[in-house]
Amino acid sequence: MKLKEKLTALALMLFLSPVSSAFAEEATLNSGDTAWMIVSTALVMMMTPAGLALFYGGMSRYKNLLNTFAMTFMSYCLASVIWVVIGYTLAFGPDIGGLIGGLDFTFLNNITVKSLSGTIPTYVYVLFQMTFAGITVALVLGSIVDRMKFSSWLLFTTLWIIFIYCPIAHWVWGGGWMAKMGALDFAGGNVVHINAGVAGLVLSLVIGKRIGYGKETMFPSSIALTGLGAALLWFGWFGFNAGSQLAADGLAGSAFLVTNTSAAMGAISWMFTEWYITRKPTVLGIASGIVAGLVSITPAAGFVDLSAALVIGLVAGVLGFICVSKLKHKMGYDDSLDAFGVHGMCGLWGALATGIFANPAVNPNGTGLLYGNPKQLLIQIISIAATAAFTAVGTLIVITITRLATNGLRVERDDEILGLDNSQHGERAFEILNS
Repeated sequence: MKLKEKLTALALMLFLSPVSSAFAEEATLNSGDTAWMIVSTALVMMMTPAGLALFYGGMSRYKNLLNTFAMTFMSYCLASVIWVVIGYTLAFGPDIGGLIGGLDFTFLNNITVKSLSGTIPTYVYVLFQMTFAGITVALVLGSIVDRMKFSSWLLFTTLWIIFIYCPIAHWVWGGGWMAKMGALDFAGGNVVHINAGVAGLVLSLVIGKRIGYGKETMFPSSIALTGLGAALLWFGWFGFNAGSQLAADGLAGSAFLVTNTSAAMGAISWMFTEWYITRKPTVLGIASGIVAGLVSITPAAGFVDLSAALVIGLVAGVLGFICVSKLKHKMGYDDSLDAFGVHGMCGLWGALATGIFANPAVNPNGTGLLYGNPKQLLIQIISIAATAAFTAVGTLIVITITRLATNGLRVERDDEILGLDNSQHGERAFEILNS
């Protein structure tokens, strides 16, 4: 009788096992997580052709506003195509030596509507990561508005995404050597901000200063547009940081909270620093402080608590103001819209702060210096140095190729004086009437 029961049970298990396996596989898809990630992806998408275009466009001069919009739009458009063709597989394909992903997912081959990444469809994950590539290269643009040829920017964008962004994304998020080393970068301190900031600095140094830089006042076209852009960036950044948890859970909520807190603190500290030094609290300063706080909390968002977010935002506002108002002029480079000062330097601070403040009570996968793990700070320093070095050298190579292929990077002198809206696009953003 016992033997019969065992045989019956075994037969039942064999019969039901395919059903059970199918049910278990199906159960890994979480509709709540999927819905949140679709919303997060849309939020991050909005950051580039809406938020960043307005933020950068408003800071550019009136004769270059549309050119700034066009270059921002095309950064996102090119990234959208490059990512699904080759970018995703280079960043997230099977690891090759810790350096790059394999070509298994070229043109998204081997991915179907049933493919999952964790608890969400892989197609959603692909799109989410694509929006990061789009905004990263668009951030570089801030260093060279007013003077780079549109054709050169298109080629530079294409090459830079493939050869600079994708390898670093793989190192950190795709199972590469930085991930194996234990570097912490929740939503893009190294991958996005240090990467873009250093690339922008190198590009601005190579392309040279704007005509009249340091000799004439270069008024922004519209601080109102910049303020609106900062607000949209702030809103979209919740998808950027909280979405990087890839789940609708408590850690995503914590990332949401510290992101908002750091942004607010960055705006407050930048405003009071500027107010103390210049006696004027400007709207441009407040908007810049918001972004500085957002940048600095990005790598730390999923690892730190509220008290750390207050400190990170406080330092970010002061640091950003000093880099923009003092460091740039002392070093003598023309970073038009301060991509290096805000994104590069505040991204560096955020990466270091992650190594200091990472709290295992928030996320057991990260323990920083203040919680008994000084090694984490060293790991963060190594990851920062490696990112900066690779980006600087790689960007120089991309610049050289672009310069040869497009017969120079910079517009003609007369075209620069006339304005890129007219000379590059045959349009103008504002109708200037003679009184």
